[in-house]
Amino acid sequence: MPKITLSGIPLAAYEYKVCDRSAIEWIMERYQITKHKESGILNDPNQWSDDPHYIINLVKRIVRVSMETVAIANSLPPLHELK
Repeated sequence: MPKITLSGIPLAAYEYKVCDRSAIEWIMERYQITKHKESGILNDPNQWSDDPHYIINLVKRIVRVSMETVAIANSLPPLHELK
C-alpha cells in the first residue's frame, strides 16, 4: 500500500482546537485504520468513499477551515468584562 506525505501545513492551522487538540490532529487520530481486538472487525476510513482522494481532500478542507477560523478569531476585538 503506497503512503502519502502531506507537507507545508501552516503551523497556524494547528491553533484551531477541537476537544483540546488541533482539528488536524483530531482528524489524523479518527481516520486511522484500526482493528477491533475482540471482534477482529477492520475499520478502514479509506473504504468510506469511492473517491480515492477523500481523506486528502478532507485534510485540505480542515486546514482551510482552521486557518480561516484562527484568522477570524485573531481579528476580533478584545473582550472587556465588567466586574
